[in-house]
Amino acid sequence: MRAAAALLAALLASAAAAPAAAGDWAGSPDRWENSPGNWLNSPSRWENNPHNWLNSPHRLGNERILRDPDGTPRGYVVPKPDGGANIFDFQGNRRGYVPAR
Repeated sequence: MRAAAALLAALLASAAAAPAAAGDWAGSPDRWENSPGNWLNSPSRWENNPHNWLNSPHRLGNERILRDPDGTPRGYVVPKPDGGANIFDFQGNRRGYVPAR
């Protein structure tokens, strides 16, 4: 569980740093791998969908869930095959991403 918390903290730190790295092509939202038009980033894809049990805040010990400082679930992180991750709210809206390493 601690490893998962560390991973989520690293993902959030990377996502927060993404605007600072706007000149970096790997992190650019204009790159296909990061584009919301890419099927791998779509909430319509089952792996990213809020109705997928793996993304549910009701799944006990779910390591994908993002919580605010009060512990309230606010969204979830879905790892991508390329090592990046997508960040969604519980309505399925993509709120951010972490580019592949």
